[in-house]
Amino acid sequence: MNRLQILAFVLSASLSAVAAPAHAASTTYVIDPDHTYPSFEADHFGGLSVWRGKFNKSSGKIVLDKQAGKGEVEVDIDMASADFGNDKMNEAARGDMLFDTAKYPKASYRGRLAAFKDGKPGEVDGELTLHGVTKPLKLRIQSFKCMPHPMLKRELCGADALATFERDDFGMAAGKDYGFDMTVTLRIQVEAIAAE
Repeated sequence: MNRLQILAFVLSASLSAVAAPAHAASTTYVIDPDHTYPSFEADHFGGLSVWRGKFNKSSGKIVLDKQAGKGEVEVDIDMASADFGNDKMNEAARGDMLFDTAKYPKASYRGRLAAFKDGKPGEVDGELTLHGVTKPLKLRIQSFKCMPHPMLKRELCGADALATFERDDFGMAAGKDYGFDMTVTLRIQVEAIAAE
């Protein structure tokens, strides 16, 4: 191939690249900590009652490509912010009986958005890291919506996701000897705003 042919080839390739349609870029959304409160439901004394609580501090991001039907989720939870609505229970839960926040101050969830329909994800295939243990956990997305934020003028997305797991699988078996059911329902209610 002579120089003229090489020049023609390079020019042709460059023009083809310019003419090719650009794929819509993914959007990164930063989790709004004032509107995101992961919560949980757990058994007390083998069906006597259900304890509910939430975590008051969380952070993370969501990357979403609606057109391609893909995305990623990252949520970090401050375990010391657990709130059962009972100060004594909150203090006990931070100790080694349950969360052991001195040793495991943070829990995290990492996953990929999946089961898209009409541009909306229906599931998250991911992993939960809790109490120093990482295990697969699939979240079912019960609701998902995006809209323009009326004040910030950027896109705002929100979702409510749900999963269940056995807490003793994560090394937290407090109450098992007394007949406590180890099943925990985790809900991640999240709002996230498109990054500037």
